[in-house]
Amino acid sequence: MTTITVLGAGNIGSAVAGIAAKSGETVQVIDRDAAKAQTAAGNGTGSVWGAAIEGDIVVLALPYPAYADAIAAYGPQLAGKVVVDPSNPIDFSTFDSVVPAEYGSAAAELAAKLKDAKIVKAFNTNFAATLASGEIDGTPTTVAVASDDEDAKKAVAGFVQAAGLRTVDAGPLKRAANLEGMGALQIFLGITEQTPWPAGFKIVK
Repeated sequence: MTTITVLGAGNIGSAVAGIAAKSGETVQVIDRDAAKAQTAAGNGTGSVWGAAIEGDIVVLALPYPAYADAIAAYGPQLAGKVVVDPSNPIDFSTFDSVVPAEYGSAAAELAAKLKDAKIVKAFNTNFAATLASGEIDGTPTTVAVASDDEDAKKAVAGFVQAAGLRTVDAGPLKRAANLEGMGALQIFLGITEQTPWPAGFKIVK
């Protein structure tokens, strides 16, 4: 059994923790609010920010600007871990990427700063509601997964599929830039009320 640690108990963090629990894995949620962490963790472990990471898979369910603090607090503990990036790093006034140009994506930036971790891009093209419910428009929610590490990609896909959701292999980590573009577009459609928040992009198989 794998332990999955989720940093952040917001909508995405809570939804991913729920997926992990449904898959049968052990769940730890870390948040600055201990009560929120425990609520998101359900029968798992809720921990306050600064607590040791227990998971082999770590999901950074935080806003992109908070990544710097997460790396400062937990960088050494993330060595050797599968680190999942669900962020959509965008400027909400323009819906353009705010990642420094030399990186191209938030996932690539993480890979550069966490050289000993195995970075996976996942969950950023899904609204939290469709992750929590496990379905969209009557079909299982599909999570796109990208990574340069095939074993890390399979580990993330494995617990997502075990919870009843689908996955698609989006290829190597360089595809994270494409996924972040999709995420930004989907958020724009939601904010402009062209797409409802319990909906979003649907992949038909």
